[in-house]
Amino acid sequence: GTGVLQDHKEAVRWYRLAAEQGEATAQVNLGARYVNGTGVLEDHITAHMWFNIASENGHKNAQKARDLVASKMSQADTSKATEHARICMASNYQNCR
Repeated sequence: GTGVLQDHKEAVRWYRLAAEQGEATAQVNLGARYVNGTGVLEDHITAHMWFNIASENGHKNAQKARDLVASKMSQADTSKATEHARICMASNYQNCR
């Protein structure tokens, strides 16, 4: 938003494009958007999924972020998020929720 109007939905669109190309920092940033409901509806399952993927892709802070959001989730939701991450990665980011 420096020099232009902030557009959170547009930021999410760009983060998603980069995340779906395997960019771990974009995956963490997208997860953070879902945790906070910034530009998207708050969704801890999707946030956990993106943090989990970023962790698998070597982002050094992703595991901590994933564990923090997991502490606010039920075991069933954590399992669902983990399954979504597995499907997303197995599809080469073509089937991500």
